[in-house]
Amino acid sequence: MNIGIVCYPTYGGSGVVATELGKALAQRGHRVHFITYSQPVRLDFFNENLFYHEVYVPAYPLFQFPPYESALASKMVDIVQNEKLDVLHVHYAIPHASAAYLAKQILRTRGIAAPVVTTLHGTDITLVGKDASYEPVVTFSINQSDGVTAVSADLRRETYESFPIDKEIEVIPNFIDLVRFRKQDKSHFRAAIAPEGEKLLIHISNFRAVKRVEDVLRIFAGVRAEIPAKLLLVGDGPDRSRMEKLARELDCQRDIRFLGKLEAVEEVLSVGDLFLMPSENESFGLAALEAMACEMPVVSTNAGGIPELNIHGVTGMVSNIGDIADMVKNSLYVLDDANLPRFKAAARARAEEFAVGNIVPLYEDCYRRAIAATLATV
Repeated sequence: MNIGIVCYPTYGGSGVVATELGKALAQRGHRVHFITYSQPVRLDFFNENLFYHEVYVPAYPLFQFPPYESALASKMVDIVQNEKLDVLHVHYAIPHASAAYLAKQILRTRGIAAPVVTTLHGTDITLVGKDASYEPVVTFSINQSDGVTAVSADLRRETYESFPIDKEIEVIPNFIDLVRFRKQDKSHFRAAIAPEGEKLLIHISNFRAVKRVEDVLRIFAGVRAEIPAKLLLVGDGPDRSRMEKLARELDCQRDIRFLGKLEAVEEVLSVGDLFLMPSENESFGLAALEAMACEMPVVSTNAGGIPELNIHGVTGMVSNIGDIADMVKNSLYVLDDANLPRFKAAARARAEEFAVGNIVPLYEDCYRRAIAATLATV
């Protein structure tokens, strides 16, 4: 197939999943065209089946805000028409699904059928999409898509509860590259970070309020009060400076490393013992899946789609949002040397269920159904 993928090119989960999907499809022989305003950060290797098309938004004094959605729709029209795309796959409803609808209608006037598959990732539904400024457009765009997928059953449920959606939403979970994300021998790195054999806890996020990074630090402080431990924080964002101050207030700063944004996160995950995800909301929990693939059990909240991934008592433990004491207790239980090996093994086994080879065919089937349905109406 000749596939167009529209996504945000950033470090966020939707952009990462879209880019990794495109790379996997290209390796399976499909021609994949990325359409976005800059090259996706994970689009980091050459393949003859991968193409990138930049959306240029001209600046005019008349516009207070550059009309990206119009420029994106125009670019989709151009690429579908000239590259003979079979299907457009848009990730994150706002503004990609509405731009795709506009492009589809323009192409129809030119005698070109352009099926659109929309994948819902999370905050496009749970936060942004619910805003009254966007809700009618989000609802309409989803209902006008030829195929709709969500990354978890919980996100599908919330979409149906929050919007008058009459389209069938198929759950296709996020996936993992088990070749890249696996436990590597990084004993030299671990020895440098935890020279006395301390337990290593890890958290990765964009340091926004919804990630509850403050809870990460307080959980770590509770664990550290009981056993020798170190904490590695990967990522950056608006809450970072406040977390650095909190680390000093908790008198934990000597045992916490702020590593910033890292591309090769699998190297850090290879040395960890426990991954912390106390998020207020996660539609899936891709960072947790990456940790599990590197044999790290997870202590998380029961928010959103996380419990669909992190099985309580098997791959880790789950607690209510904000229940620091329970997450400290759960962390100590998992980190106990009598329990840790079985949790690590179960985490890896669970991650293997989400291997690229298991999930990508589900998207291929979704594309074929969307193409067939569109051709049937021509």
